[in-house]
Amino acid sequence: QVQLVQSEGGLVQPGGSLRLSCVASESIFSPVFMAWYRQAPGKQREVVASISKGRSTSYLASVEGRFAISTDVATNTMYLQMNDLKPEDTANYSCNVRPTWDNSYWGQGTQVTVSS
Repeated sequence: QVQLVQSEGGLVQPGGSLRLSCVASESIFSPVFMAWYRQAPGKQREVVASISKGRSTSYLASVEGRFAISTDVATNTMYLQMNDLKPEDTANYSCNVRPTWDNSYWGQGTQVTVSS
């Protein structure tokens, strides 16, 4: 079974940057879908950024231009670079990898708080 381990989030001031990482315990050959999700208190979980097989990327409208999803095959790692963070970005962030549409693996999640 694949395990995904995320880096710690933390507290960052508005306008600041933070990079989250998600490391897989083993190589996942050409996953059909990889993504970062987030859920803020009182809100539904939403897809922040994703990469579909074929390397196409997609971003939540509110983060497009500020966030970037990327992968490092050599280290089996997926990243979420977050720039120009805003208070509304405050949420619990989780990574997800789907080797196939019938299999899904989740990271443990981490809290990111944007506040002055």
